[in-house]
Amino acid sequence: MENNFFVDSGHLSSEALKLKHKLETDPSSRASHLEYLEGMEKINSDVCEKVMSAMRAYDYSKYTATDVKAALEHEKCSVEDFKALLSPAAEPFAEQMAQRARAETSKHFGNTVYLFTPLYISNYCENYCVYCGFNCFNHIKRMKLSDEQIEHEMKIIADSGMEEILLLTGESRSVSDIKYIGEACKKARKYFRMVGLEIYPVNTDEYKYLHQCGADYVTVFQETYDIDKYETLHLMGHKRVWGYRFEAQERALMGGMRGVAFSALLGLADFRKDALATALHAYYLQRKYPHAEISLSCPRLRPIINNDKINPLDVHEKQLCQIICAYRIFLPFVGITVSSRESAKFRNGIVKIAATKISAGVSTGIGDHEQKYGGNKTDEGGDEQFEIADGRSLKKTYDDISDEGLQPVLNDYLYV
Repeated sequence: MENNFFVDSGHLSSEALKLKHKLETDPSSRASHLEYLEGMEKINSDVCEKVMSAMRAYDYSKYTATDVKAALEHEKCSVEDFKALLSPAAEPFAEQMAQRARAETSKHFGNTVYLFTPLYISNYCENYCVYCGFNCFNHIKRMKLSDEQIEHEMKIIADSGMEEILLLTGESRSVSDIKYIGEACKKARKYFRMVGLEIYPVNTDEYKYLHQCGADYVTVFQETYDIDKYETLHLMGHKRVWGYRFEAQERALMGGMRGVAFSALLGLADFRKDALATALHAYYLQRKYPHAEISLSCPRLRPIINNDKINPLDVHEKQLCQIICAYRIFLPFVGITVSSRESAKFRNGIVKIAATKISAGVSTGIGDHEQKYGGNKTDEGGDEQFEIADGRSLKKTYDDISDEGLQPVLNDYLYV
C-alpha cells in the first residue's frame, strides 16, 4: 500500500517525518505539478487554455454597479455579465440576483429538489494534500470495505428509500484499483437507479469500463484552478499533476459517461477566480459535448481530523450565495449541488433559490451507515474525510423540503 505510513506502527516513521518536512520546506524536492506521470493519458483539447486565459485576465475590481445592473437586465447572461455578477460590486444586489436566480430555477427545474447520498468505500490515499483529512501523512483510521461490506452498506442505504448513490474513495490506485471500483458499481446498480463516482482521475478506457460496470456520471473537484497555489497545496502523489486532473471530466465523457460535475473547493485560493474558472470549465465542455448532463458543486473548506482550523477565510455564506446565484443565472440549465458541508438552514434556503440537488443521510466515514441509520454502534469503521455541517437523515431532509413547498425527487432517470 503506497504512502500509507500508518499501517504498521500507527504513527509516522522517522523516514516519513523527514519526507513530510522536506516536501513542506523544500519546493525543489517535489515532482513537477505540470508534467504528466507514466500511464497518464494526454488528450488534445482546447478547453483548458480557454478557461485559464479567461481566469488570468479576470480583474473583478474593475466591475461597477452599472455593470451588475446591466447583467441583471440582459435576457441571456454572457460571460462578461457573469464576471460582473461574481464581482464585489454585485454584493449589494444580492436580493435582485436571488430573484433572477429563482426565476431561472423555476423555469427549468420547477420546484423539484433531487436527493442523493455518498458512500465512501475506502479512505486510503497516496497523495499529500495539506487540507484533506485523507492525506497520506494524516494519522487516521484507514479502512477499505470488502465486497460483502459494500453490499451491506448499500442495502442499508437503499432500505431507507434512497435511489441515487455517489461512490467515493481515497486516491489510491494500489488499494482501490479500477476493478475494485468497477465491482462496487455493479453492486450499486442492483440497489440504485443512479450511480455516481468521485474517485481519482483515470484514463478514457478506464472511464469506459466503469461506465460499463454501471456508473452514470463522474464528479471531480479541481480544488483550485490557480496553478501556482495548487502546487503549494498538493505536495506529493498523482493528484499533484494539475493538467491531468483538469481534463478528467472530458476523458469521462469520451469514455461514455452520461454526465460530469465540476467544482473548486472554495477558500483554497481566490474564490471569485475559482468560481469563474469552474463555471467556464463546465460551459465550454457543455458546448463541446452538448449531449452531456452537466452539474456544479459549491463546497467550502471544512475542518478535518487533526486540524480543526481548516476553514475558508473569506468565503462566508453571503459570498457563497452570490456564487450560487451567479452560477444559476449564467448556466440556467445545469444542476447545482450543495453538500452537507453547509448547514441545514443554509441548504433549506438555497434550494428555494438556485440549488437543485442536496445530499441526505450523509457520512464521510467508512463503513458506518448501520450506526448512522439506527443500527448498533461499532468502532470498526474508518475515519471521515471532513466534518459535515448537516447530518439530517433522508426522511428528515425529505420532510423539510416538503415543508418548504418543494418536491423532493429520489430519481429522475429510468433505464428501458
